[in-house]
Amino acid sequence: MAKYKLTWKDLTWKDFKIYFFSLFKAFVPKTKISNLDELEDFIQSKSAWVTQVTLYGYLKTRMGTRYVLHFENDEFMASVNLAKWNMYAVALQDLTFFTFSYLKNNSNYQEVEKAKEIFFKILDDETINKMPLDIIEEAKKNFNERLQNINWNTYYNDLPFNPSALSLYKWAPIADELKNLDRKIVLNSVILKWDIVKKEFNERIKF
Repeated sequence: MAKYKLTWKDLTWKDFKIYFFSLFKAFVPKTKISNLDELEDFIQSKSAWVTQVTLYGYLKTRMGTRYVLHFENDEFMASVNLAKWNMYAVALQDLTFFTFSYLKNNSNYQEVEKAKEIFFKILDDETINKMPLDIIEEAKKNFNERLQNINWNTYYNDLPFNPSALSLYKWAPIADELKNLDRKIVLNSVILKWDIVKKEFNERIKF
């Protein structure tokens, strides 16, 4: 994957509309989560939100204060999309495991096998949005591997979102020497966004 020392010329306004719309959606009034369909929607939408806000936010911070008007760097855009889909795949895993672990321990919900069903369905639905098939297959493989080792009784309360935080650090198309300087800030930015999601989940869940 190519690495760049970025300037604002490297992104289009279209890219940042995704970022700003994601910020706006965080303030829309929320309904209760009372069934698996609503839980699936929550997992998908919040994983996308965390991915978009943290990835584009990090790129925005590293590019400076000027807003972008034009974008013509196809190679860079490919790297952004690669980072987006790979981080999103891990974010989906983290939130799926978190929600089902939380439900098992706080709502006495025992059907944790539904976690895999929901995760796989979300990924399959993302083919409509052109999520690369190789990333989907790798995500399913990683999910199954993590599933073999998960402790449902403790996962929700044991650094559940560290993998997706590390994923942003790994995949962000930023020069390595800059990412090394940013490591703590990058990881904390993801965890702080997940804290917002955790709080909302606790307020909305009604299983």
